[in-house]
Amino acid sequence: LINDPDLDESFNINKGLRIARRLLLDINELGLPAATEYLDLITPQYVSDLIAWGAIGARTTESQVHRELASGLSCPVGFKNATDGTVQVAIDAIASASRPHHFLSLTKEGRSAIFSTTGNQDCHLILRGGRHPNYDAESVNQAAEALEQAGLSPRLMIDFSHGNSLKQYKRQLMVAEDVAGQIAAGDDRIIGVMVESNLKEGRQDIKPGHPLEYGKSITDACIGWEDTEHVLQKLAEAARQRRGVTV
Repeated sequence: LINDPDLDESFNINKGLRIARRLLLDINELGLPAATEYLDLITPQYVSDLIAWGAIGARTTESQVHRELASGLSCPVGFKNATDGTVQVAIDAIASASRPHHFLSLTKEGRSAIFSTTGNQDCHLILRGGRHPNYDAESVNQAAEALEQAGLSPRLMIDFSHGNSLKQYKRQLMVAEDVAGQIAAGDDRIIGVMVESNLKEGRQDIKPGHPLEYGKSITDACIGWEDTEHVLQKLAEAARQRRGVTV
């Protein structure tokens, strides 16, 4: 949206920034928290005041500059495990981001400056799978134990897609069933989930001269709205059971 808002390789980033900020303002005005993945170090200066939760992707978790960025953000940040499924890189990132850092970056006015952060104590692990899925109870136990051994909170989030769905979007429903079962059984280490969802299921390619189908992803394939409602209802019921509440 920000890099190429017209989807025509014109890369009108100025326009993209304005659209993204207007969208985030509208979402915030609804009283709905907004989340994003932080891909670079400059864009956060334009949108971070409207973001309630941020993610650092599997390919950037090992990046020192992204760890420095996370250390100065005013929101919780999740670090994904590595693309091969190992969690140690993410654990190292969480530990690093929790500490103060000093680095060169740009101010909101676009001036180069030395930034000093106090560290972010609200960083956590995201299990996104790798060579094998890691959403199951045994994987959650292993990841939580590794976090505790590093002196960190064992709280974590589970990504239903990517390696955990074997990149088959409909398998997110199966992952949801398993994770909901863990939550209902009382596992309070699972603090949230990530779901690749849209109004319509699947994905579509961008074809010059052809209109896009509204509500269908142009990136990763997603589950549709009906399946999304089912997943949310399942997770809500699991959360109520974990709290010992019946409705």
